[in-house]
Amino acid sequence: MKLPFAEPFKIKMVENLKRTTKEEREKYIKDSYYNLFNLKSELVFIDLLTDSGTGAMSDIQWSELMKGDESYAGSRSYYQLKEAIKDILGFEYFLPTHQGRAAENVLFSVLIKKGDIIPGNSHFDTTKGHIEFRGGKAVDCTIDEGFDPTLNYPFKGNVDLNKLERVFKENPIEKIPFVIVTITNNTGGGQPVSLENIKQVSALCKKYGVRLFIDGARFAENAYFIKEREEAYKNKTIREIVKELFSYVDGMTMSSKKDGMVNMGGFIAMRDPELFREASVFNIMFEGFVTYGGMNGRDMAALARGLYESTEYDYLEYRVKQVEYLGKKLKEYGVPILEPVGGHAVFIDAKRFFPHIPQSEYPAQLLGVELYIEGGVRGVEIGTILADRDPETGKERFPKLELLRLAIPRRVYTNNHMDYVAVAAANVFEKRNDIKRGFKIIYEAPIMRHFTVKLKRL
Repeated sequence: MKLPFAEPFKIKMVENLKRTTKEEREKYIKDSYYNLFNLKSELVFIDLLTDSGTGAMSDIQWSELMKGDESYAGSRSYYQLKEAIKDILGFEYFLPTHQGRAAENVLFSVLIKKGDIIPGNSHFDTTKGHIEFRGGKAVDCTIDEGFDPTLNYPFKGNVDLNKLERVFKENPIEKIPFVIVTITNNTGGGQPVSLENIKQVSALCKKYGVRLFIDGARFAENAYFIKEREEAYKNKTIREIVKELFSYVDGMTMSSKKDGMVNMGGFIAMRDPELFREASVFNIMFEGFVTYGGMNGRDMAALARGLYESTEYDYLEYRVKQVEYLGKKLKEYGVPILEPVGGHAVFIDAKRFFPHIPQSEYPAQLLGVELYIEGGVRGVEIGTILADRDPETGKERFPKLELLRLAIPRRVYTNNHMDYVAVAAANVFEKRNDIKRGFKIIYEAPIMRHFTVKLKRL
């Protein structure tokens, strides 16, 4: 008999979870104005709000915490992280930041001016927020296949080269400071980008003299998909793939809370020493001195180790297979999901789940609320609320994909938890036709409204 798959680790410590009743959860979510971000974590049984900073560190990472050097300048932990970034990612220069959006804040402060255009593949919320805050415009150049949730296409995060070149040709090239490619494409369902596509985008950017950056929050998961799905790389190691991938770009932003395997941290990495000098000014203003930039020495040491652990094939196989396991369970119960399943999350297609609920009533948010009431499971809306309003017209933007993301923390939950989540979603799906209306907004912030929005049931 073939041996079944098993996690490549054993559990050393546990954290108890609080159970609540359905009646209690109805009150908790109403008191939170139907915003899942407003819930106290102790009132959530299985928390799939995000995989950012919610993972479990290894015993070696915990030991690195004890060895961290907390010197203000020139700490040993900084040089440990610098060496890991150079070894794994191939960048000579880097600036630590306290998280990914801080890296965007520093880098974009250097590069973006009012009226600039930044093409990419379905920019994530903080990326788009930082662009629009500076008066820029994010232009989505994702391939059309990425917007069909039922299409089983291996690299739905790819950039459409024709769309990208059209942006280059139709706008003054000096108004396009860079292109940013997110790997994996979170907003598009955690879908990977092929290495061949990155090479082609890089060549097109060089042709027009435009810089290319990677949002590398989930770079290791993307490399796993390249190894598994791209024939030319099936015999390459994860680290060989990663090193080649980043060789085609000018720099990267990183939320280390994902594939860095730590609970807080981020960085910017780059090749250009002049860009490093310019970004250092903003890093010192916004984050801290260039050798700590908002991070503790102990966290930099744990991150250095985490970059090595996240690029191990055995870990990545477990990671992606657990996400895939949940996706298969949901499909068995008839729950409509975006396919193929992404690397860090399963995305439920709210348009097919609630075909009778218009996007103006926020069906993905409705699904998230109902799933919490049913089983105490917290996901996050990746749909109309997150898409925000057009900064020029003030009108709501209705994205092609209306999704509820169930993001799985790294090395935290067992497959028994995944079984529980699948049944909870299936129970909501069974009674979907009894749920007649969605929500209206009674309060929203002028930008990135989804974090603090207040809703009322219709």
